[in-house]
Amino acid sequence: MVTAATGTVLIGVGAFWLSFMALADLAGRSGITARQAWIWPLLVDGLIVVSTIAVVALDGRAGAWYPWALLICGALVSVAANALHAIVAADASVPAMLAATVAAVPPLVLLASTHLTVVLTRSTTTPPRVPHPAGELMTVTALAPTGVSDTEPDAAPDAEAVVGRRERAVRLREAGWSNKAIADELGVHSSTVGRWFTPPVEEPETTTGMETTS
Repeated sequence: MVTAATGTVLIGVGAFWLSFMALADLAGRSGITARQAWIWPLLVDGLIVVSTIAVVALDGRAGAWYPWALLICGALVSVAANALHAIVAADASVPAMLAATVAAVPPLVLLASTHLTVVLTRSTTTPPRVPHPAGELMTVTALAPTGVSDTEPDAAPDAEAVVGRRERAVRLREAGWSNKAIADELGVHSSTVGRWFTPPVEEPETTTGMETTS
């Protein structure tokens, strides 16, 4: 994991530098002063990096469309600007289409490496699976019989399957998992997990005999 993350970061830095130099030169050719030309590539490629991180962070949540829109716009601008710079600055012996294609690679690699780095970073924060005492990882498929689910209140699952689920739920609870996370892992409803950890209510003892009077 560390090697993969380090490699993607290094590739991203290289892609950012190539794109940065091309966009800075294009900005200078477009009339921006040399002392300010370096800001323009930071705006374009920096938007790609920030919006990519936001897309991964907001995956599946409301408002995720906005970083997606920024990511698409930033990538299109960066690719187009790099291609235009290649056409303007390329040697006359190189076909313009070939130069534009080569110049479009760095911003695309920057986009891919940034997304991969964020995904690798997030994958290290997911809770680990708790091994079974026998040494194997217990899964819901192995515990539950086909067609039977604890999510149905009227279902009558196999007794051994229920006991296995509860044993695994206890281990996950001891590992610090929440009821919701345990329910998602075992494929049951969160209320079912809550019932498993709710202590039974002791019924008051009733007098079986009748008092006699003398």
